[in-house]
Amino acid sequence: MITFYKNNNGLFPTENRENNKWINVVCPTQEETKFLLQELQIPEAFYNDIEDIDERPRIEIENGWFLIILRIPFKSNDAKLPFNTAPLGLMFKDDVFVSLSFHQTEILPDFVLYTQRKKSDISSHFDLVLKLLLSSSIWFLKYLKQINQRIRLAEDNLEKSIKNEELQALLQIEKCLVFFITSLKGNDMLFHRIKNLKNHRDDFDPVLVEDVEIELRQAEETTNIYSNILTGMMDAYASVISNNLNVIMKRLTSISIILMIPTLVASLYGMNVPNNLQENNHGFFIILLISLLISICGVFLFKKKNMF
Repeated sequence: MITFYKNNNGLFPTENRENNKWINVVCPTQEETKFLLQELQIPEAFYNDIEDIDERPRIEIENGWFLIILRIPFKSNDAKLPFNTAPLGLMFKDDVFVSLSFHQTEILPDFVLYTQRKKSDISSHFDLVLKLLLSSSIWFLKYLKQINQRIRLAEDNLEKSIKNEELQALLQIEKCLVFFITSLKGNDMLFHRIKNLKNHRDDFDPVLVEDVEIELRQAEETTNIYSNILTGMMDAYASVISNNLNVIMKRLTSISIILMIPTLVASLYGMNVPNNLQENNHGFFIILLISLLISICGVFLFKKKNMF
């Protein structure tokens, strides 16, 4: 899908392909791909790079085009990875600014509504790049709040009973946080490269640059905090599981020893040798009583040693 936006105290959709500020392309069709590659002459190699979900953030200049890739978060339909990140390609040259994504996200529609609500004016291509980078950092923080809620829910479930499902849920969240940390570090490096461009750094809005830096740092620190908390929680529950296993093995060992006592007594008196009870009519009950008394003594001894 391709959408054209004009800049009029905010970004508004327009049907005019000639008078637009931003061309937003999401999951392009074959015709839209031809439009990008043939009419706009976007470098095909860069187009293919954006299609790769693992592409790292960077900035390049080729044939007059500024080619930028940043990472944006999105909700995934994969139950094993509920949150993921994807590359967003930003390409601009002269009066043409194009954004390209191969994944549906909430960021771009929300960004458009935000510019309309705040009546935000886009002064330059780099101004739009920085505002999109700021919006991506804010959405990282929004998704981190949802991840934190999932961590609390999994923690509550683990306090009731430790099951594989809850531990797997924590593992899935940990994978999401790893992707977030990697993407945020890449976006941070990209931001510093853009900020230090010799021919453009004097044109940047210092307030906007500061906002982007603050939000990026906050998103990175929050992700690291949640990752550390989750790692500590999983280590703690691993220790709990190991301790529970030790307790169970100790109890089973104690029970096995208690059960061995009557077996040993019965084995001794079951041997084919004289034992002074072979002629006694109550020999069986005497042996049974002896076994029971010794077993009871063993139970009390193990209880005293906290083996049960």
